[in-house]
Amino acid sequence: MGVRDEVDRATGSAERFTQFARVAEPRLRIALAAAMGPDVGADATAEALAWGWQNWDRLEAMENPTGYLYRVGRSHGPRRRRLPALLPPVPAVATSRVEPGLPAALAQLSERQRVAVVMIHGYEWTAREVADLLGVDVPTVSTHLRRGLGKLRKRLGVDGNA
Repeated sequence: MGVRDEVDRATGSAERFTQFARVAEPRLRIALAAAMGPDVGADATAEALAWGWQNWDRLEAMENPTGYLYRVGRSHGPRRRRLPALLPPVPAVATSRVEPGLPAALAQLSERQRVAVVMIHGYEWTAREVADLLGVDVPTVSTHLRRGLGKLRKRLGVDGNA
């Protein structure tokens, strides 16, 4: 393989990663923010994408590269595993649309419950998309979602039939 071939191959690889990152980054950032809080999630997203760039040949061949990068972000991101996600308070302007106690209630959920609730009800992901991201089965996501919603209802004093 000549120099020109290597340059063409590298350029193609860089373009494929750029296209992948344009699609994957927002989804990855949202999911990691739901899991770890917005600031830590943003840092973990950057770490995961940097790893993805360095290992693009390997990542590109994977069946679920975004899900893999989610796990990379969780393991290579900042080490704040035991602390609850620090979700931003609800601005006064939004209180008519959002329960003010929601961020604190979400922070009390397990990470997987919080991710399932936020991604499915907040960002309209499907249970299949969340399952792929977390590397679990759809029934597992449904269990996390059901338990998380139950805990939120109890903590916020909301009847589940409303």
